[in-house]
Amino acid sequence: MKKLTFALLVLLTSMTAHSSEFVGQLAPDFKLMAQDGKFKALSDYKGKWVILYFYPKDGTPGCTTEAKNFRDAYSKYQSLNAEIVGVSLDDNNSHKDFSKQYQLPFDILSDTDKAAAKAYKVLGGFGPVEYTKRQTFIIDPSGSIVHHFKKVNATKHEKNVMNTLKQLQKELS
Repeated sequence: MKKLTFALLVLLTSMTAHSSEFVGQLAPDFKLMAQDGKFKALSDYKGKWVILYFYPKDGTPGCTTEAKNFRDAYSKYQSLNAEIVGVSLDDNNSHKDFSKQYQLPFDILSDTDKAAAKAYKVLGGFGPVEYTKRQTFIIDPSGSIVHHFKKVNATKHEKNVMNTLKQLQKELS
């Protein structure tokens, strides 16, 4: 009975992530500045899997944990033809400092005009304070969204993304 309950829970969790309005659609394009001062568009990553993760704020505990976990697994993602791209509303100077402090080898993009956050429907806030909700999209090499993580636990997220990416690549090959 426990195995059946667990299997149903896994199935429902999987269906929730896949039932996102975005899954199956082309990913909204963007052109944002990276911490190196160069503009990056989604099309720059064409032909690769993209782990597009939105996070609230540079230097906060959860965001730092999430970034460091992606950093530590970065070579594994590259071996799977995947790029990691982080996005928040922080300005480029904040991203430069954050990236340098934690030696992040992937692009961190500044969405100061909130265009990408609005396109991906991850803009959150309370009162005058706005931020990007912690959500992640897996985009396949043709530019379609194949998975959407609406709920993210910063500590466990990288492992969940890696497992999902491997499963998607297996299913789509």
